[in-house]
Parts: sequence; C-alpha cells; structure tokens
Amino acid sequence: MLDIRKFIHDKALRVGDVLPSENAIAGELGVSRTVAREALRGLAALRILDIGNGRRARVAGPNAEALSAILDHTTYTRQLSITQIQDVRRTLELRTVSLAALHRSDDDARRLLELVGGMIEAVEREESRKVMELDIRFHEIIARASGNPLYSVLVDSFRIITLQTWDIGWRARATQENRVENIRCHERIATAVVAQDAARAKAAMSEHFDSSFMVLLRAGVN
Repeated sequence: MLDIRKFIHDKALRVGDVLPSENAIAGELGVSRTVAREALRGLAALRILDIGNGRRARVAGPNAEALSAILDHTTYTRQLSITQIQDVRRTLELRTVSLAALHRSDDDARRLLELVGGMIEAVEREESRKVMELDIRFHEIIARASGNPLYSVLVDSFRIITLQTWDIGWRARATQENRVENIRCHERIATAVVAQDAARAKAAMSEHFDSSFMVLLRAGVN
C-alpha cells in the first residue's frame, strides 16, 4: 500500500485522478496482479482510493468514514469513553465556531438559521430523529464554514457518537422546555456566527457542550 501511495505522490495525482490498471500498477511496482489488487482494496477501505462499479481506482478526497469507524470501535470495546471523545470534540468545535464566525459565507449563515428553525419545529412535533439529523448537520456546516477541510473531516467523524448517545440525551431532557432550551442554545450559536462575533460564538458553543456533558453524566454515560 505504501508503494501505491508513493506512486500517487510521485505522479502528482490529485483527487479524482484515475490510477492505471491493476496490470500496469503491478508492472510499475514489480509485484503480482493479485498483490496489486489487494493493495488497491486496502487503500479503498481506508478511503484513500475510490473503487466501484467496474471503474478503475481514483484518488479519493478527504473522508470521515475511516476515522468514524475507529471511534465507533474504540467506544464499543471500551478503549475510549464517550466523555473522552466529547472532550476532544468540544476543544475542536470551540475552534471551528470561532473560525466560522470569521469566515462564514452568506449561504452558511442562511443555512444555520434555517436548521435552527427546522429543529424548533421538529421539537414541537416531538420528532427526535429529525432533530438529531438537523443537529448533526448544524455542527457539520460550522466545521465547513471554518475554512479548514481537516476540521470538517474530524467533526464529520463524530456523527457516529451522536448516533450512539442521542436517544439518551433526548430522554434525559424529559420536558419540552428543556428540549427547546437546547435548540435555543443552537440559535445563540447561529446568531453569533451570523453576526461574525467570534467571542460570542465560542461562548455559546462552550455553553452548549457544558450542558450536553451534564445531561450525559446525569444519565450515567461516562
């Protein structure tokens, strides 16, 4: 796999560029076609390459799936706790929201406000799963608005943790008032980003994570 990655580097291939055939790669690297095929599959599993539908391998763009799978595995095997992961996430998202406030586009601002409106409507209809999807998207848009693609990959990878803990948090916020207040916290984040007030955005995100931590701890998640 390292040889194929070196080949990509040496040939200055970019995202979307097509690699040679398995036979050509095998000849280039001096290995059998079987070895070349397995190496390509291994890189595809890591989302470094995109292979499918009978097409030749292409160089893939940044993708959160591999890291997400690692986070999922480490929590289920108790190598990392939810609170440890959330602590790292909190640190990252305080930075992403500060950057988003500085670099967001008008479209980013519009979408954040729309998502907040959608979450309020979904809470009123007690549509937990809808709220969750909008909540996840909210944080992912902030990461993209930061202007640093690596933040997007890292924040996207936390989606799996939200899926693991969402129902616990929803039940722990047992009253409609508590659930609406959680969305109002998102609203404060969004309005600060819209106003391009980095300090206020960071403070609102910190408030959001402090509240989320307390909800999970009271529910027995550690």
